[in-house]
Amino acid sequence: VREYQHGDEIRNIDWRVTARMNRPYLKIYREERERSVILCVDIGMQMQFGTCKTFKSIQAAKVAALLGWSAYGHGDRVGGLLFGQKAPKFFRPSRSQRSLGQILRNLTIPPNNDVDTSTLDEALQVLNHSSGTGSLLFVITDFNQTDIPTLQRTLSQLRQHHEIVLISIYDPADYDLPAIGQVGFIAPDGTKVYIDTDSKAGQMEYRKTWETKRQILKQTSQSLFIDLFSISTQDDVYHSLLKGLQQHVQKRRTHR
Repeated sequence: VREYQHGDEIRNIDWRVTARMNRPYLKIYREERERSVILCVDIGMQMQFGTCKTFKSIQAAKVAALLGWSAYGHGDRVGGLLFGQKAPKFFRPSRSQRSLGQILRNLTIPPNNDVDTSTLDEALQVLNHSSGTGSLLFVITDFNQTDIPTLQRTLSQLRQHHEIVLISIYDPADYDLPAIGQVGFIAPDGTKVYIDTDSKAGQMEYRKTWETKRQILKQTSQSLFIDLFSISTQDDVYHSLLKGLQQHVQKRRTHR
């Protein structure tokens, strides 16, 4: 059982527990207790980067570990999908501590310098065909190499069957580049752009491009009613994750 929340079905109230506790409690059916939590984590080379306390890859691994062990502790099945290397690696949801440990161990393996790497969209397509329905999906990446229009189409399909939370891992140097000469990167429209970081105008252009892509990502998540929050390489993962999840739960209750 759990406490009754506004919007719950009154017919599912457990009246015996309600009378004993003097507060309304709801019966939880087996399907509700057996939800799968899937950790979709970017293990690509670009995550091996950080100019502050740690790398983006380490922050992502900490986030996945906290989410995974929390779900395991609540009796949920935990699955994983790691992308950014040659092909997405899918771990089917399981209640096994050994299975969760295998997912987390894979997050500690140094990435290969493969040119042909899997994308976030390819990973999400795997979930589209492998994870059934009703899962809680956490997508953990920096979104720097993500094609937003493609992501929007894929998330639009996934959200019909799953609950999704996007967690963006970033480093201050992602938007505030030091003076290191000519730098090539992918613009929001998918084209490759070169910026002279030695010039102030070049640095401003880079920051503007990054902020534009972030705004597009935010608008995309809002249009799909998908929560998005960010954790930097300077942040305490536990407190940042707790804050983001509390906001997520509050929004769910508001929209029920």
